[in-house]
Amino acid sequence: MDIIINFLAEILDFIIDFFLTFIEGRLFSKKKEKTYDKENTRPVLKCSICSGEQVAGFKDIHTGKFEEVMLIRGEKDLKEFMETYGIETVSKEY
Repeated sequence: MDIIINFLAEILDFIIDFFLTFIEGRLFSKKKEKTYDKENTRPVLKCSICSGEQVAGFKDIHTGKFEEVMLIRGEKDLKEFMETYGIETVSKEY
């Protein structure tokens, strides 16, 4: 019986350590700023007139090709996109 209790205690300790490490890494890690080609692309928020869906990404100024980066579900996502890429303004396209 003692062997089983010790085994379960070790498993529980492992699980707690794992989740604490995961949570600390997730909540307290500083996000690195990503870069984009500022000379050939510009940040754009593509907005659907029908569904209201918004997608943030970069549009090539020469070809017009749009590269999706992330789905924007609210102000929090938009703020994250702008902070991640060091963007101050984003133009909307419908």
